[in-house]
Amino acid sequence: MPAEDPQSKVSDLGIAVQQVSDKASVLVREEIELAKAEVVAKATSLGKGAAAGAIGAVFGFFWLIFALLTLAWGLNSLLDSIWLGFAIVMVLLLLLTVGAVLFAVRKFKVGPPTPDMAIEEGKKIRTTISSASEG
Repeated sequence: MPAEDPQSKVSDLGIAVQQVSDKASVLVREEIELAKAEVVAKATSLGKGAAAGAIGAVFGFFWLIFALLTLAWGLNSLLDSIWLGFAIVMVLLLLLTVGAVLFAVRKFKVGPPTPDMAIEEGKKIRTTISSASEG
């Protein structure tokens, strides 16, 4: 039985360590790319939603002006008081404003776009590497 050369064992170990290091570097780069892609996707979605909301708000604003004027003049005809008709519409607008602001505050509490999937994947990888190095 030929005895193995100690130098070849060290060389094989060095190659194995180099391969592990290279693969760990590739893994880290891929996780960074995943995080970037996730943030870009979320930011793009938020941008499209904001644009659609702005366009809808412009059309809604014009519709609201005409609807409220129609309501105020209709109440004027029913109540025979121009001031009461416009006062009722003003109170209605105040209630709608408060409701919309409360809704907006609740929706904006979501926070900034974060790479949640990449963070979870990174935690799993760290746990796996830690348990493999201990065992």
